[in-house]
Amino acid sequence: MRLAVVADIHGNLLALEAVLDDLRAQSPDLVVNLGDHLSGPLWARETADVLMAAREWVQIRGNHDRQLTEQSLEEMGLSDRAAALHLGDAEWAWLRSLQPSAVVDGDVLLCHGTPASDVEYLLEDVSRGETRLARDLAVPAGGLILCGHSHVPRFVRLSDTSLAANPGSVGLQAYTDYEHRFPHVMECGSPHARYLVLDQTKRGWQATFRTLEYDWDEATRRAEAGGREDWAFALRTGYALRKP
Repeated sequence: MRLAVVADIHGNLLALEAVLDDLRAQSPDLVVNLGDHLSGPLWARETADVLMAAREWVQIRGNHDRQLTEQSLEEMGLSDRAAALHLGDAEWAWLRSLQPSAVVDGDVLLCHGTPASDVEYLLEDVSRGETRLARDLAVPAGGLILCGHSHVPRFVRLSDTSLAANPGSVGLQAYTDYEHRFPHVMECGSPHARYLVLDQTKRGWQATFRTLEYDWDEATRRAEAGGREDWAFALRTGYALRKP
């Protein structure tokens, strides 16, 4: 089985289109999408329309997808509000239909953050003000767990029988989270769109991380037009814009 894993598109239609083009050459048996589809100052409605048409994909919701459907416009953060202002009835209905998790192929668990929470990190520990690989993970035994949320590509052996993978982000390669109880930075160091291809072989799952060029200059201009210099910097460089 060949499985393609995408996550954290964040309304970046141009990055998503680059991934879709590459997927045609990879010919996966199944594509799974781990959430945070639209939030941000880019192309929320257009991205939603592409994802809504991908009916053969297995798609779950992320924390920003949940926040979009649960919060009023006044309660939303800047990125959620920017997306919400451009969505129509069909896009709202699609977001509300998404489930928080799913299981495919019998033992592949899909979640956005962790199996229990869409706002916690599965594979990162930010409790000391830095991003480190998490240890002593409280996760189900056996099989493969696929997560997003941190935007950082990882492939980790949890035990003799369990693996976990994060495909990285399709649409946003760095961010700061100063609102978290442990403020932290996530960054990949380049602006490329990212996703993951997994092949199930006799030796187990084999991971290939795909790193793709796209027109991030145009995405940067879109973010700047929306007044989001933090997004523009991340889209252009793959690094997070720190507070002065």
